[in-house]
Amino acid sequence: MNLKSIQAVAFDLDGTLVDSIPDLANAANAMRAHLGLPPLEPERIKSHVGDGIASLVHRAITDERHAEADGHIWERGYRFFVQHYREHLADQTTVYAGVRDGLALLRALKRPLVVITNKSERLAVPLLEQLELRDPFSLILGGDTLPEKKPSALPLLHACQVLGIQPNELAMVGDSPNDVSAARAAGSLAIAVDYGYADASALGADLTVGSIAELYDLMKND
Repeated sequence: MNLKSIQAVAFDLDGTLVDSIPDLANAANAMRAHLGLPPLEPERIKSHVGDGIASLVHRAITDERHAEADGHIWERGYRFFVQHYREHLADQTTVYAGVRDGLALLRALKRPLVVITNKSERLAVPLLEQLELRDPFSLILGGDTLPEKKPSALPLLHACQVLGIQPNELAMVGDSPNDVSAARAAGSLAIAVDYGYADASALGADLTVGSIAELYDLMKND
């Protein structure tokens, strides 16, 4: 696939740029202990990630994908989770192999790079800063930045407006159905990574890559 017409690249955060499951799982299980609940296996918590912290807290309390916790319990859990997670954002979170090199290559093409994540902006920005991954990005949109988050097209369309490009000139790189659905809704290119939290073959993306660096080869002008 030729990506030479792509003028900017948006990236999901968790499961695409970084593996944050260890710290998310620790925060979730600390919250469950605070609420008098037994711990969950990290793989269970991994299955609950993708729709922002508010949803993760509901799922981590109930251990169900589509259930909601009692409002009072959720509020207690949410406050505890956010405080604990903010204090341990990057204890065990790691940047995926090839991400730093891939971002450096893409920057050399003079294409703007942005982060569009469902993680709260007030958590996403300090996480990127602590991992020394903030500088490559000209814009960071979190799940609480705008009235809607992925799978809505709004974050992608907002990014295009800020960057002065058309939606079909943006590529959205992610690892979840939310990323592909948002790209489809916006009219942007959907690119999946094959190392993330979901089965990439089931996402229906336009393209699947094994590393961020692969995008450079597809976008560069020979």
